[in-house]
Amino acid sequence: MSDRASDFVLQAISFDNLEGWKDDDPSGLFEVMRSCRRQITDVKPYRSGSLGLSSEDLLPLLVAAEDFTPSSPSSARAFFEAHCRPFLIRRSDGNSGFVTAFYEPDIEVSERPDEVFRFPFYRRPDDLIDLDDSNRPAGFDRSHVFGRLQDGRIAAYPDRRAIDQGFLEGRGLEIAWAKSKVDVFFVHVQGAARLRYSDGRIGRITYAAKAGHPFSAVGKLLTDRGEIDRADISMQTIRAWLARNPDRVDEVLWHNRSYIFFRATPVGYPEAGPIAAAKVPLLAGRSLAVDRMIHTFGFPFFIRAESLTHLDQGRPFRRLMLALDTGSAIVGPARGDIFTGSGDMAGERAGTVRNDADFTILVPRAAAGRFD
Repeated sequence: MSDRASDFVLQAISFDNLEGWKDDDPSGLFEVMRSCRRQITDVKPYRSGSLGLSSEDLLPLLVAAEDFTPSSPSSARAFFEAHCRPFLIRRSDGNSGFVTAFYEPDIEVSERPDEVFRFPFYRRPDDLIDLDDSNRPAGFDRSHVFGRLQDGRIAAYPDRRAIDQGFLEGRGLEIAWAKSKVDVFFVHVQGAARLRYSDGRIGRITYAAKAGHPFSAVGKLLTDRGEIDRADISMQTIRAWLARNPDRVDEVLWHNRSYIFFRATPVGYPEAGPIAAAKVPLLAGRSLAVDRMIHTFGFPFFIRAESLTHLDQGRPFRRLMLALDTGSAIVGPARGDIFTGSGDMAGERAGTVRNDADFTILVPRAAAGRFD
């Protein structure tokens, strides 16, 4: 088991002892579960995390969900009670889990650059290759999962600073251009965006790959420097600081060497969420990004965050969610990112989520015996 998966245990609990469970309505998850089943059976199974749960372990739950339509919140809960057993994720250091949130921004863009629209979203370059234990050069950290292939040799890909300074110019990789470097940076953090063109067209981009460098939080940089009080850190306060300090924007953004590449995706229904790493659309308020080195996409997690109240009309956040996405900053067994939706209001909701939380994974009964 990897280091990431050796610092916690799964504690079997009952649904009766799962605080908040009886008040939840997970009815909306069944359509997403059907999409997950199609992905697993018709396209490709999800990669297993080090916890040891696989798509094969998940499949009986998804098959049972295929023809099930809940008639009420209680019937939806009864489905999961019949097919799963809950396990509380307990960290060995005694600390609780932690949740943040993400959203799909709306960004005004142009299909051609000009004096206003100057900052591109790039497609994946053809010299960027996937790295694993079979081809990762000696001296590369195992977290490096991308690199640059040039003249038959693999090296680290240029970082955010080098790309911002023009490394990819002239290669025809631009999808669209935005007005603001800061907007582009935060789309990189979110991993997806809806693009609004001046002629009324709407496009969509989602994560395709990254340059391979580790994620470094600019919020932590600003709090460590005393620029923003740690208690006040949020997407909104970071944006406000950058707006007040335009001459320091590059310095701060380049601290995060990680750089994200995108692919254009069909818009489909604009109200539907973006396609996630699990290759299914995200459902607002019910989709969770997890550490995919530990967890496997598609599994249900019940998240209880007593101090998180603004996502649920003043009530503590207690919801069953599906693990459908991941992110560079989402590291650890009880670490999650809640998808709040698309657009500015979703961004307002997401930007201030930084809360302790309990994570309970629901394991299909056939596989649950391995954790007793």
